[in-house]
Amino acid sequence: MRPSATSPAPDSPAHAPTLGQIFTAFAKIGLTSFGGGLSGWMLREFVQARRWLSEAEFLSGLALAQAFPGVNVVNLSIWIGFRLRGGRGAFMAALGMIVPPMTTAIILAALFAELSHSPTVHVVLAGIAAAAVGLSLQMGLRAAYRAATGPLPILVMVVVFGTIFIAGLPLLWVVGLMAPVSILLAYLRLRRGGGQP
Repeated sequence: MRPSATSPAPDSPAHAPTLGQIFTAFAKIGLTSFGGGLSGWMLREFVQARRWLSEAEFLSGLALAQAFPGVNVVNLSIWIGFRLRGGRGAFMAALGMIVPPMTTAIILAALFAELSHSPTVHVVLAGIAAAAVGLSLQMGLRAAYRAATGPLPILVMVVVFGTIFIAGLPLLWVVGLMAPVSILLAYLRLRRGGGQP
């Protein structure tokens, strides 16, 4: 039987984190993960450090977050919060992810307006962006490794990559077409395997 949406993850502590801990954890990520790559930071924080979720659960949540409209990291935050403490956990996770970084961004934007002429500032920002790209690449490779469970999933990934990044087709069209195909293939694979993932 699969765990419910609000039950603790197998690798998590015996007791679910408090709402305050959820808010603090997401606020920490939002305030310290400079330059992007937030999903990678979240993986390290909630899977490797706090052990609130297993890696498989996190990557499942990441896939869902990317499939829905809106900002991926906010979607993922809501999913993780709901997974840990239900609706209130989802609210606190979204609040922690949005409000503290937004406040800081307003302050930094005002400072950047005064310092934007400095070459040093642009060099620092370029370095941060490069590190964020590396972290995002690591996250993408990890997710691809988990998803590559056979020839058909690999084929789906190749088709999606090729049609979006090489052929330049609209993301919405490609996802709308390939998501049902991928779901059907996964369903058929589960049936052949007797219902086991």
